[in-house]
Amino acid sequence: MPTKRKNTKTKKQSDGTFFLKLTLYLMVGSQWVWFVDTSTGLGTFFPLPIGLLAGLAFASHEHFQTDKKIEYAVLLIAMFVGFWTRIGIFIQV
Repeated sequence: MPTKRKNTKTKKQSDGTFFLKLTLYLMVGSQWVWFVDTSTGLGTFFPLPIGLLAGLAFASHEHFQTDKKIEYAVLLIAMFVGFWTRIGIFIQV
């Protein structure tokens, strides 16, 4: 009896697509929403990592599921860079 072979073709993405995707994750992951309370006179900040949440949503619905760990690592690094450099939207309360 002949054995049946599964016809599984893996979709591969090009290097340029992978680099573009990582660049977009870096830009999205670094975005924060900063709530600034100026009523106390101290300028208290309350940061919210909106970019990390959006990036995790994008990564979970990714078409190519092979590089999730790399995408998560890039998002975390971008989140910390965005926090230290205060990138994002500032909202005064």
